[in-house]
Amino acid sequence: MSNISLSPQDQAKREAGYKAAEYIVNGMTIGLGTGSTVAYMMTRLKERITEEGLSICGVPTSIQTTMRAMALGIPLVGLEQVEKIDIAVDGADQVDPELRLIKGRGAAHVRERIIADASERLIIVADPSKICHQLTGPVPIEIIPFSMSHVIRRLSDLGGTVIVREGVKKDGTVISDNGNIILDYTPPAIPDPEGLETTINMIPGVVSCGIFTEFTKKTTVIIGEKNGPRIIGL
Repeated sequence: MSNISLSPQDQAKREAGYKAAEYIVNGMTIGLGTGSTVAYMMTRLKERITEEGLSICGVPTSIQTTMRAMALGIPLVGLEQVEKIDIAVDGADQVDPELRLIKGRGAAHVRERIIADASERLIIVADPSKICHQLTGPVPIEIIPFSMSHVIRRLSDLGGTVIVREGVKKDGTVISDNGNIILDYTPPAIPDPEGLETTINMIPGVVSCGIFTEFTKKTTVIIGEKNGPRIIGL
C-alpha cells in the first residue's frame, strides 16, 4: 500500500479499513457502514472481489454508501432480502475501553443501529483519535421534525447544550436519509452511557440517539496505527 499524499490520519483509516476487509469470506452478507474509514474497507473489498472472485453481497446503511458501492461494483441487497447479516463493518466517532460507542456524526446512526442489531458480528474501524477513556459527546440524536421543540426542552432539562445540526454547503438543517432532523447534544458528562442512552431514547419524538452500548459482546474494534492495525475485542 502506498502512503503517497495521505495524511497520517488517512493512513490510519486505510490501515483499519483494509484490515477489516480481511474478515470477509466467500458467501457472506455484509453490513456496509457509512463514513471515510468504511470507504477504505469497501475499496479493498472491491479489490478482493476482482482478484479472488469473492462472492458477497452488501446491505448499505445510507444513500452515500449505496452510491459508493454501486460505483465500485459491490453487489447490494436490501435488508428485507436477507435473513441475517454475517458481519457489519462501520465506523465510530468515539470508542471507550468497554467498546461502547458514539456514532452519528454522519447522520446515519439509525440505519447503522438497525444493521448492527441484525448482524452476528460488528467490526468497528477507527483511527486513534476516536479512542477515548470516557465517552464525552456530542451525542447525535435523530428526531421527527414535529417533536423538535419538545425534545430540545427535555434534553435541556438534563443539562448541557443542544444544537440543531446545520448543513454544510446548504442552507438549513441537516435532514437524514429517513427525512428527520439531527440534534447534537453535549451533556455535562457521560458517567453512565447505558443510562443516558435509555433516557434519551425514551423521549417521545426521538428516533434514536448515537450512543451504542448494546453491541459490546459482539464487537471487534480495529484501530489503524503507524506500526499496523491494533485489534480490540473478539
